[in-house]
Amino acid sequence: MKKSFYAGIAIVFILFTVACSQDNDTVFTTTPTDETTVEARTLLNVSYGADSDQTYDIYLPQNRTLSTKVMILVHGGGWTSGDKSDMSSFVELMQTDLPEYAVVNINYRLADDTTSPFPMQLEDITTIINDLKAKNEEYIISEEYGFLGTSAGAHLSMLWSYDYDAQANVNMVASIVGPTNLADAAYLNNADPTIQAYIDLLGMDVVVPFLENFSPFHKVTDDAPPTILFYGGQDPLIPNSQGMDLSDKLLLLGVTHSFVFYPNEGHGWVGANALDTWTKFKAFVAAHH
Repeated sequence: MKKSFYAGIAIVFILFTVACSQDNDTVFTTTPTDETTVEARTLLNVSYGADSDQTYDIYLPQNRTLSTKVMILVHGGGWTSGDKSDMSSFVELMQTDLPEYAVVNINYRLADDTTSPFPMQLEDITTIINDLKAKNEEYIISEEYGFLGTSAGAHLSMLWSYDYDAQANVNMVASIVGPTNLADAAYLNNADPTIQAYIDLLGMDVVVPFLENFSPFHKVTDDAPPTILFYGGQDPLIPNSQGMDLSDKLLLLGVTHSFVFYPNEGHGWVGANALDTWTKFKAFVAAHH
């Protein structure tokens, strides 16, 4: 059994502790304060396909309208593991600090030794977007989306936003320690068995054009949405070139972006830098979404 490339995102926001749990497949509503109030709703494990992993949770704010924008959360886990529950802290942070946004926390089909993540997981995101569009009047939300992804989920968020958003519905994308260039020499010429397991995951005869085709760095264009990038200088899985090179390319293309680099952090962080990440993310959302 090959090891997952990522052990999972290690970022922990310690602004609060989640003190309650929710049962699966439950719909929560709040009581309207008057006849004109649109109540908040939470729908868990909404199915968008036949696979058990093809589900999402949606958190709809009170008093929303068809102009209410949506933030989509995409978990990490090396494309082979992880779950939307890993993003629970972000859901609560969004509801506390950005309560005017609808939040969609997604699962997607996971790769294994016989099933490549690409394009399967990108197709899942497309299906989710189409489902949200089909239900926008039912949910009372807009067709304007932002992405917040961690680790492999950040890679998927960027790649979908840069290369699959045919109708330009994505207003912004945030990457926390997401790989950007799978064809980076730091990956191809690696001597690390964990990183090699990732290469093996993509197939025995992977060629550079395939890697480039599924790399945000190689698919981004000058009409890409505003992008904010967060990376750690001591990350054992994401070479410094990953964030820096994409930032340089976004600058060259004239794409609005922000690059935040923590020299002493690894593949995740807590404490003051976690708070700094969230503060900068909120400001970016306010400016671009």
